[in-house]
Amino acid sequence: MTTASCAEVASSGAFAAAGDRWQFEGTLTFDDATAVLEQADALPLPASGVVDMAGLVHADSAALAVLLALKRRAAVEGHRLTFVAFPPMLDSLARVYGIEDLFAQ
Repeated sequence: MTTASCAEVASSGAFAAAGDRWQFEGTLTFDDATAVLEQADALPLPASGVVDMAGLVHADSAALAVLLALKRRAAVEGHRLTFVAFPPMLDSLARVYGIEDLFAQ
């Protein structure tokens, strides 16, 4: 794998099952939001309903759109999602858009 390929893999974001929860690692921006959402849609929702966002290293408003889409999916499937370790950068964006209550625990 080339150095550029390694950097791409390291920076692209993804959800991964970790026991009964999901963990997110990497970035979640406009550039990769579609791919991240498609990847998440291929996973069964976490049994605990917990999504750990501690591994998010960079985000923009597209991240909120992805998380809202996941919450809608969970509601349709009769589940509830809770985002833990919600990074301050996302909390600030959610406050700007007036949707911080959607991510409150």
